[in-house]
Amino acid sequence: MRRRAGFARVAVGAVLAFAFARSAVAQSGGGEGLSPTLAAIKTRHVVHLGYRESSPPFSFLDQAGRPIGYSLELCEAIVEEIGTEIDDPALRIEHVKVTSDDRIAAVVDGKIDLECGSTTANAERAKQVAFSPLMFVAGTKLMVPKGSAISAATDLKGKTVVVTKGTTNEVAMHDVDKKFALGLTVVTAPDHEQSYQMLVNGKVDAFATDDILLSGLIARHKSQDKFLVAGDYLSYEPYGIMFRKGEPQLTTVVERAFRRLGSNHDLIPLYNKWFVGRLPTGERLNVAISPQLEQAFHVLDDSPGANN
Repeated sequence: MRRRAGFARVAVGAVLAFAFARSAVAQSGGGEGLSPTLAAIKTRHVVHLGYRESSPPFSFLDQAGRPIGYSLELCEAIVEEIGTEIDDPALRIEHVKVTSDDRIAAVVDGKIDLECGSTTANAERAKQVAFSPLMFVAGTKLMVPKGSAISAATDLKGKTVVVTKGTTNEVAMHDVDKKFALGLTVVTAPDHEQSYQMLVNGKVDAFATDDILLSGLIARHKSQDKFLVAGDYLSYEPYGIMFRKGEPQLTTVVERAFRRLGSNHDLIPLYNKWFVGRLPTGERLNVAISPQLEQAFHVLDDSPGANN
């Protein structure tokens, strides 16, 4: 019950925070002309989408090396809304690879217009970037070999854990280390795939990241007989699409895209496509939508009578 309550607080908090932002935008007015990001997109007729190579099912590569995933489909809906806003329905998309370590800088520096990965929206990051409405809620857990004596954080005493550089999971593991005086050795790898391979090669005792990403990696590598996801949640991670901060017009466009998906009842089918159904790469996660995320999607439904 405590875990469900934690998820509920995250989901509701994220939705309320975005509603507050929406109100502020409405009060400020759109102003004349286009915001810097939208003006740049209109000039070049291209939207740059940041993608991750190994964050299934949010953002990853198919068998032909093309970026696909749940987050990328959400970003494509935002691109459609951008096209409407700037009167350019034939916008092209260019994909730009980012990592957990450089993704925020890529947004801030204008290398990408939208970051379409598996990024936690938190107060610290909100000082630098803006976030879309809630699109997923995850939490830090551990991947360990089957047969491992590790089933909870307290079993990590004196162990070595890998985290992916630049993730909130790194902070979570250092917090756990201090809380339980574990004497952990926390090492980093550049991306989730390399973190996974460190566990496969026996260089670490556990891999800590968001539970859904761990499940995605196990499914993609068909390693259900070798590894499992263990322990309670060590953090809660609400995900959003990142974009540049301080552009109310862009914020409005992003929100409008999510509300269009919510009002057309497209969000839950889109979720099911990537988390319940078989992925284009062949694997299936079978992760049903949580009541908290379903409620967050329901709040985005502006159709008549939806939230009566």
